[in-house]
Amino acid sequence: MSTLLWIVIVVALIGAAVWWSQQRGKSSSTDLDDAAAEARRWVERLGGQVYALDPRDDPAAKQAIADASERYTAAGSQVEQAKSVQQYRLAQQTAYEGLYYVRAARTSLGLDPGPEIPAMPGQQQAGAVTEDRRVDVEGHQYEASPQPGDRTRHYYPGGMVAGKPVPRGWYSEPWWKPALVAGAWGVGTYLVASTLFSGMAGMNWDGGYDAGYEAGMADAGGADGGDYAADGGGYDPGYDPGGYDGGGFDGGGFDGGGDFGGGFDF
Repeated sequence: MSTLLWIVIVVALIGAAVWWSQQRGKSSSTDLDDAAAEARRWVERLGGQVYALDPRDDPAAKQAIADASERYTAAGSQVEQAKSVQQYRLAQQTAYEGLYYVRAARTSLGLDPGPEIPAMPGQQQAGAVTEDRRVDVEGHQYEASPQPGDRTRHYYPGGMVAGKPVPRGWYSEPWWKPALVAGAWGVGTYLVASTLFSGMAGMNWDGGYDAGYEAGMADAGGADGGDYAADGGGYDPGYDPGGYDGGGFDGGGFDGGGDFGGGFDF
């Protein structure tokens, strides 16, 4: 009798294990399908807005749409290659970033920016450009502004780039891209940031070049390259949303948007 009881118990345990494994597999499959559907929804939304918006002759809007189009291409590629929930979420974050560029283009055109977009990690921490600023770094002029203009046509939605904050705002050129692509801040890029933002309300760059130099050298020497990975961006983007190569886009077709202007030759 005891032997029979043990057999029943063992069979019951095996059955329970099989049932639990099946339920877990179903749950994982459902989560993956849901993540894929949500990512595709945001990518399709981005694509629809990119192709529907006419930037006309507005240089800042043209550049913002070019950046949004770049994120759309990257997000679509990520969705096609995604095999896990996390990878689909990375593609969704890239789509978010692209939609921020669409909102920027609409703002530059004087249109309603549209519905709010979910926040990306690091945006609040990075803050926003609060005043017009023009500085000269190593013989090259850089500008930052809360508003788009002929001289400030490059938008950034704000966030952490290779562990350092880049505020939301409009810039004369995308000086942060080398850090975004390399995952570490070089001395020259850090000097641009510290000079642009030092003393600006809400910015945390008051340490100036000395602190920037030390931090930049630490990053270049192999310290933590950044923490803007899963949530952004486009778009730790340094922000590496699983396949997006920020260095491949040439905005030259959009009024010279992709040209860094030689500003990184320090």
